[in-house]
Amino acid sequence: MSVGDIYATDAQKLAVAAAEARRGAAEGGIPIGAALFAADGTLLGSGHNRRVQDDDAAMHAETNAFRNAGRQRSYRDTVMVTTLSPCWYCSGLVRQFGIGRVVVGDDQNFLGGQEWLAENGVEVSVLNDATLIGEMREFIAGHPVLWNEDIGEG
Repeated sequence: MSVGDIYATDAQKLAVAAAEARRGAAEGGIPIGAALFAADGTLLGSGHNRRVQDDDAAMHAETNAFRNAGRQRSYRDTVMVTTLSPCWYCSGLVRQFGIGRVVVGDDQNFLGGQEWLAENGVEVSVLNDATLIGEMREFIAGHPVLWNEDIGEG
């Protein structure tokens, strides 16, 4: 998994985000991962939620992936892949920069702004990967205070 590698399918792209989520969990953080891809499937950047590790409330997975992708001339043809439905903050990032498509790995444990994104012209694909759903459900049950802090209910 390196910047510049090409991933042809949504499942392959989601695997990149899932690896990031597991990396975040191993670091003691919240297991949410994301990756930004070019239209042809080239990985531009990936990242994971780093709120705990960096003591930075703004460092969500999508934000981290976006920053790691570096500056792009345009985001219209990019695809943001995230293991969990994007919160309103991350949905705002998608809209602000005109990211054209979002792939969601799990919208069962949390439903963020993905419907709003779709209503505003962003193509949204929901995969609802059973493994990701189970991993997030387990994390929420084991860390309710940290989870509620992350979603703004702490």
